[in-house]
Amino acid sequence: MNRTLISAAVLGGFLSLASGGVLAQIDASEVARLGQELTPTGAEKAGNASGSIPAWTGGLTQPPAGFSADKGYVDPFATEKPLFSITAANMSEYAQQLTAGQKAMLAKYPSYKLNVYPSHRTAALPAAEYAQIAQEATRVLLADSGNGLLNYQKTTVPFPIPKSGIEALFNHLVRYRAGGYQSYPTEMVVQANGSFTPVRREVKVMMASAMGNPESNRLLYFLGAVTSPESVAGSITLVHEPIDQAKESRLAWTYNPGQRRVLRAPEVSYDSPVSTSDGLRTNDMTDMFNGAPNRYEWKLLGKQEMIVPYNNYKLADRSLTYKDIIQPNHLNQDLVRYETHRVWVVQATLKPGERHIYGKRVFYIDEDSWGLLAADLYDGRGELWRVQEAHSLQRYDVLSAIQVSDVAYDLQARRYVTYGLENEEKPARFGLTADLKTFSPAALRRSGR
Repeated sequence: MNRTLISAAVLGGFLSLASGGVLAQIDASEVARLGQELTPTGAEKAGNASGSIPAWTGGLTQPPAGFSADKGYVDPFATEKPLFSITAANMSEYAQQLTAGQKAMLAKYPSYKLNVYPSHRTAALPAAEYAQIAQEATRVLLADSGNGLLNYQKTTVPFPIPKSGIEALFNHLVRYRAGGYQSYPTEMVVQANGSFTPVRREVKVMMASAMGNPESNRLLYFLGAVTSPESVAGSITLVHEPIDQAKESRLAWTYNPGQRRVLRAPEVSYDSPVSTSDGLRTNDMTDMFNGAPNRYEWKLLGKQEMIVPYNNYKLADRSLTYKDIIQPNHLNQDLVRYETHRVWVVQATLKPGERHIYGKRVFYIDEDSWGLLAADLYDGRGELWRVQEAHSLQRYDVLSAIQVSDVAYDLQARRYVTYGLENEEKPARFGLTADLKTFSPAALRRSGR
């Protein structure tokens, strides 16, 4: 594959969703390609001509020797050294494989670098997920507005051969998360001098398809409680996320410990700021992007070979402290691993008449896991404002590629916010089981008390 974007002519039908239209589902002949020249999730099985991207041979499906969930992930590539490092001095040599955000960070901060390692295509899902993807691929449709899914049951890749930007995005939104999980993510707003205060949470996420009694039109349930510091501890957010947001918008509630009340929270969406982020993170930046996509026009620009965060087992090492990771201006880049992978490039442009602080967003979605790995966020003037990246790894114990953390750098404010690090916390637990009562407003009231 050429390092440049696939042209529109080559993409053929891979066009953005026309206003009000619905794209037809793929046919049986296309589904037959899954598991053949394509992986079961729709990626190109073959490597690239240069050898920098290997062929996919099934992914990483077994924990390395010595793995214990209580002790954290063992790095299967711990002995590897970087092939090369990209700095401001040599970034022109790799310009075609860098995002606009990476180039801006390299130009702005002399200490910023990208250590590039050998590429490993570790993404893998359980066999049952592969079967479900093939089963639903010929049935799932976008809703008329493009703001939801029709005929969706529980596939984790509804569009393995995407024909539009919004289809590629939905693959990210519904990707496999081991049914459900409980985690203890830490959020840190980092000032220009490197100072930070950890905001700790306990979070439960449950995919509706893994529950025995989900409501109709539900994708997932989210319950997040802030546990420290004392100044914000006790606040809780509950979200019921619809599958088809053309039918029903997100339902959200918050518990305010000062008022001791549960209130509906329609503001927990779009570009409203996350209350603990000091204005650096909007609600729809959580998980790189989440929620309703209806304020943007989505365009699939093509697939490109890029240098992206991948297999970040070193960053997840539980022997690290947050002071080891957090530095002024950016994370400790010696702990972040980058590899060359193929990504789908999707551009979101704010629709005329709609409001959002980001006028344009460019997303880079991993072809293997469908996880969002990087994003460039532009302000209303068209200037690059913020840069996101997700620190992905294959969770080989549960066969899911949920990232260990993500970061958003504000180029204008010279500050950043990172979310998800658990190095000093209890490890996440996967395979969570829960019923609807766990995620009810009544349960929110009880947990608040």
